[in-house]
Amino acid sequence: MSNNPFDSNALAGQQKAIKASKAVGQVAVQSAQAITQINQQAAHELAELFQKKVAELLKTQDPKAAFDHVHAEVLQDAAKEVAHYQAELMSILSSGNKELGQIAASMIEESKLDLIHFVNEATNNAPPGSEAYVSVFKTSFNAALQNFELVRAAMADSFNSFEQSVENVSNLGGSQTKEPAKTRVKKRS
Repeated sequence: MSNNPFDSNALAGQQKAIKASKAVGQVAVQSAQAITQINQQAAHELAELFQKKVAELLKTQDPKAAFDHVHAEVLQDAAKEVAHYQAELMSILSSGNKELGQIAASMIEESKLDLIHFVNEATNNAPPGSEAYVSVFKTSFNAALQNFELVRAAMADSFNSFEQSVENVSNLGGSQTKEPAKTRVKKRS
């Protein structure tokens, strides 16, 4: 094995990348498991609710009473279940998004520190008479640091935009589930 410090830095960088990949994978698996659990629970609850409502409808002799029952209770219960399911789903997506944002921010910060360490190693070991090259190298380094900040800002904007989209979908779904109840109240007035 060589004594080159950059070889050990490469190995450390690979280990960090593996660790970050595992963390991202773990977040994805946990989110998928939570979503699967919510889907199973929602399907089970919906089946029970459906069974109960069908049994109630079968007892009804009057078609108008059955229609009113479906309109008044079944649809409202279904809308409530959908809204509850959607809220749980959005919570999981939001939580996963925050964890991924933290992982990405951590990776960017570690990469930035690695780059600073690399530049310090390179400039401290520069041969005498290479001051002009060191100056150019440090100027490039400062530009790279600014790029890290741009990447960090773009990543933060991306995660915030995703979260805003999730909230918009949640709000849209919430307003749609409330719409039938408002319509029904207006008709009875």
